Amino acid sequence: MNHKINDIINASIEVKSQLIKDATFSVKIEKAITIITEAFQKGNSVYFAGNGGSAADAQHLAAEFSGRFYKDRKALPSEALHCNTSYLTAVANDYSYDVIYARLIEGLAKPGDVLVGFSTSGNSGNIVKAFEKCKELKVTTIGFTGSTGGKMKELSDLLLNVPSNDTPRIQESHILIGHIICELVEKNIFG
Repeated sequence: MNHKINDIINASIEVKSQLIKDATFSVKIEKAITIITEAFQKGNSVYFAGNGGSAADAQHLAAEFSGRFYKDRKALPSEALHCNTSYLTAVANDYSYDVIYARLIEGLAKPGDVLVGFSTSGNSGNIVKAFEKCKELKVTTIGFTGSTGGKMKELSDLLLNVPSNDTPRIQESHILIGHIICELVEKNIFG
């Protein structure tokens, strides 16, 4: 049992080691930090969306901005789009689960806002449709995916595609990257 546990930990470390070795990945993270910092500085909002564990990650990172990360400071306008279950179930029932995020973006977002979408495959229909709606509305998209980027690769203004095809390892890296972004955006804005 202990050997299997160590194998899982080592698999997670290996994915993160690949992130360190890929100099272009840290450049992409820096770009995400700049995009989000500038959006907040201009009074825009940053929205997050995902499904399942990725929805939990979306909610977690939105809370880091709207609540706090390290500093006691004013709240930043950030929201995870899946938190209104009445809306979610109504739209999924009346229309389709694939449009739950696109309709919220249509109703809430304005040019200059940012949508951060999480999909380990890059092919989640509701994230893809939301990114398509963002293109129409001039909302910047940051995709968090696994290695290939899936359909989100072409739709993302910035793609953070973790070099793995293993869902748990991808999600572990997503939260690491998200925490880096939250920490450094907070530092940029609040010193």
